Amino acid sequence: MSSTDFQFEIVVVGAGPAGIAAACAAAESGKRVAVVDDTPWLGGQIWRGEQARPKNSQAQQWLRKFRDCGATMLDRTSVIAAPEPGLLLAEHANGPREIRWQKLILATGARELFLPFPGWTLPNVMGPGGLQALVKNGWPIAGKRVVICGTGPLLLAVATGLRVYGAKIVSVAEQAPLGRVAGFGFSLLKHPGKIIQGLSMGSGIFGVPFRLGTWPVKADGDEALKSVTLTNGAKTWTEECDFLACGFNLVPNVELPVAVGCELTDGFVWIDGLQSTSVPNVFCAGEPTGIGGADCALTEGQIAGYAASGQVARAEALLPQRVSWHAFRESLAKAYALRPELKTLATNETLLCRCEDVTLGRVRQFCGWREAKLLTRCGMGSCQGRVCGAAAKIVLGWGAESVRPPVLPARVSSLITTENQK
Repeated sequence: MSSTDFQFEIVVVGAGPAGIAAACAAAESGKRVAVVDDTPWLGGQIWRGEQARPKNSQAQQWLRKFRDCGATMLDRTSVIAAPEPGLLLAEHANGPREIRWQKLILATGARELFLPFPGWTLPNVMGPGGLQALVKNGWPIAGKRVVICGTGPLLLAVATGLRVYGAKIVSVAEQAPLGRVAGFGFSLLKHPGKIIQGLSMGSGIFGVPFRLGTWPVKADGDEALKSVTLTNGAKTWTEECDFLACGFNLVPNVELPVAVGCELTDGFVWIDGLQSTSVPNVFCAGEPTGIGGADCALTEGQIAGYAASGQVARAEALLPQRVSWHAFRESLAKAYALRPELKTLATNETLLCRCEDVTLGRVRQFCGWREAKLLTRCGMGSCQGRVCGAAAKIVLGWGAESVRPPVLPARVSSLITTENQK
């Protein structure tokens, strides 16, 4: 494509369920629509691998719909800045790209939330979603002992998936207590499809110890993980394992929305009834507005796509679905809220910032995130604070004060792009 080809009436950032649904809905209007994503596949992390090895019927339905809708896919393209209204600066292997839009839909998804504890930086300690992604890409897991802990329905989904690839699931430890998880289960009566999913995941780990109200205390090993210590508050024990998949739910990717100027409410992008943000002509859908799963994201994506393309009646027709999924989202957040004990797992010697090797004790000497960054480089490594920043918010109560470009690591040449570079 030449530089003039990167001009669209509607641009969607993110090719997960929300982004795919938004693009499909917007394309029905006949407008020129593009989806921008930094991966080489459609479906985001949740539908990763579906193009090569179809398993999820819902994913296959939407992937087919997207291929037929006429939208342009700009894959392997990372949006790194929003220098002015109507313009995104992106990076591609072939060089920088300036992508111009009249309406923008942000469907940037979420990432795993990691909390520090002694040993969390050992090799073979990773997030459940991260381990699942590695295995889907060919990482040998057959016969390996895996402990899965943290919080959220993802734990069961990952356990079921890894077992299919031959992993030996030692145990699954969910930090949420029985009462809250049971209450969430009853709330699913309004969503029978979710009950079926839950039963399927439950049957997938038949015979595996599943402990509620249980969380990790530390991981041990020399050059690699050998065991993990778990507790339920009353007793503590150690389980030997080759891998520890540990994640404490998800944190929304709001860096680009904030860079565009979108207001946040409780850490999520504020939206109105039709997914519009506080910035004119900018919409948002999916996990950046609240952690609700694929079904909620699909509904919000369609509403955003219809609203952005002027199909308001079709967007409004989906509002009852959105109300239902938002109720589900609230129940999910309440059931899997983090227990206070998780804030005290790390010692002063535990690394908080893995990129720059900064300990929690070092960071605690300062009054806030900005001061800690300036004097320790905490949050200034390759992840740009996405891991330690989210952890600091939970453990220390700090929040990032601003987002500065680039929102993702980028080449200097991409940041100084000119017309003759395209």
